[in-house]
Amino acid sequence: MATLFVAGAFVSPVHADGVAGPYLAAQAASQRSDYAAAATYFTQALAHDPGNTGLMEVAALSDVALGDFDAALPLAKTMVATGMTSPTANIIVLADQLKRGAFDEALAGIAAGKGLGPLVDGLVGAWALVGEGKMSDALAAFDKLGANPGLQAFALYHKALAMASVGDFEGAEKIFAGGDGAVLNLSRRGVIADAEVLSQLDRNPDAVKLLDSSFGQEADPVIDALRQRLKDGQTLPFDVVRNATDGLSEVFFSVAAALKGEAADSFSLVYARTAEDLRPDNADAVLLTGDLLESQGQQELAITAYGKVSRDDPAYYNAQLGRAQALYAAGQIDAGIDAMKQLTTAHPEQIAAQMGLGDLLRKQERYTEAAKAYDAAVALIQTPQQGDWTLFYVRGICNERQGQWDKAEPDFREALVLQPDQPEVLNYLGYAMVERGEKLPEALDMIKRAVAARPDDGYIVDSLSWVYYRTGQYEKALPIAEHASQLMPVDPVVTDHLGDVYWAVGRKLEAEFQWHRALSYDPDPKDAARIKRKLEIGLDAVLKEEGAAPLKIVVDNGSSGG
Repeated sequence: MATLFVAGAFVSPVHADGVAGPYLAAQAASQRSDYAAAATYFTQALAHDPGNTGLMEVAALSDVALGDFDAALPLAKTMVATGMTSPTANIIVLADQLKRGAFDEALAGIAAGKGLGPLVDGLVGAWALVGEGKMSDALAAFDKLGANPGLQAFALYHKALAMASVGDFEGAEKIFAGGDGAVLNLSRRGVIADAEVLSQLDRNPDAVKLLDSSFGQEADPVIDALRQRLKDGQTLPFDVVRNATDGLSEVFFSVAAALKGEAADSFSLVYARTAEDLRPDNADAVLLTGDLLESQGQQELAITAYGKVSRDDPAYYNAQLGRAQALYAAGQIDAGIDAMKQLTTAHPEQIAAQMGLGDLLRKQERYTEAAKAYDAAVALIQTPQQGDWTLFYVRGICNERQGQWDKAEPDFREALVLQPDQPEVLNYLGYAMVERGEKLPEALDMIKRAVAARPDDGYIVDSLSWVYYRTGQYEKALPIAEHASQLMPVDPVVTDHLGDVYWAVGRKLEAEFQWHRALSYDPDPKDAARIKRKLEIGLDAVLKEEGAAPLKIVVDNGSSGG
């Protein structure tokens, strides 16, 4: 599908004789998405080999990933002047033309084959015509693009935006409402655009219904502010796209969002950065840039990106939510948690902030504090919906870890009411009941269902083995435990369990071997102490020390030892 969006990859082979050091360092930096280091090293390499267009391309690409189009533009112009075929150069030069309002140059470049693929070329061409004041030609261009298989939704969406940007709200709403024969699956940004169009048509109640049906009551400050203004009778300005340049930014944002998850994040980032370059106040483009940088492990760059959203922008909350998560992921644990706490103080009504705080605290095993944050999130839910299963599940985990089973079990069961047969919940609840020795037939059924849903999940397969082991069905447990170990070969818990099963069937040398392996995989300190004790005195003696039920007697198959 990506071929519909773009003309090709953004990296060309480079023959860098004499610049091996900086070039190799730059390549290594690129592979780990360290764009700042890559840009520095590629620039150093170019200083040694200034005519190397291959180096120019990857250097320019690194600059774009950093959002530095000013640094990238001279390189792109040089590549174009040499006649080099380069999608990287094309997108940089195109962005410059569009920012300058040189729509005729952009159209000429596309006509000359210096484009970015059918979708982008078609949308950019149509919006460039809008910029030239040729609205009839622009609408015809959108229609022509929409005739291509797979591109109709994009074409109709941008046609509606273009019509609304020039005041034709009736025509725009006809498209949004499906009057052109296609029902658009609107993105969040598309829903906002439609709500603004409805408001311009004096249909505020319909706009409120649209927001409610799309986002429910659990939204964020952006949606909450729009909803309140609509309820107050205000007419929302149409500002999703105010002019042709905004529309062109929307093109690159649309493609970046569509490519996310379908192509490499570095690929999507180029389009998100271009959207941001064309319209710096496009908060959604900035947020997408931050998200893409986070997913590539570039937390510091993500933090910088989120910082671009101004405090008075309704999207500031979403930006700070991303910033807090990026701080935590960057290893600034306390700073991330503090930032999230500030959000919950500033926006106590926002479920995402309360849940985000709970998630960070839970990862630090601060279960009591995490549970309180999750309690605050649950209290904000009027009627639990299917998507809320995660909240009850993670709160259940925190309560279970605190030994509050009377609170944990209802949470797990509520999660299953909201999302029946959810394998993670089935596995966790089933495993917990096995550990407690409660409701074992139900626990076995739950774990079997979890395995059926995720047969390649080593933890879940291990749980099935463990329930058989805990119920004395050692021969049933053994092949499943071995399979779990194959799926999770370096997990200390799974390996420890395999050792216990081997011991239970009389294969004691193999049990000891697995326990030694488990110790090498950095188990939890409490688990490590128990494993060492098993190696010292054997599992039977450990169970006796713990006051646990003894293993059922099995016939030693001759491979025992110790």
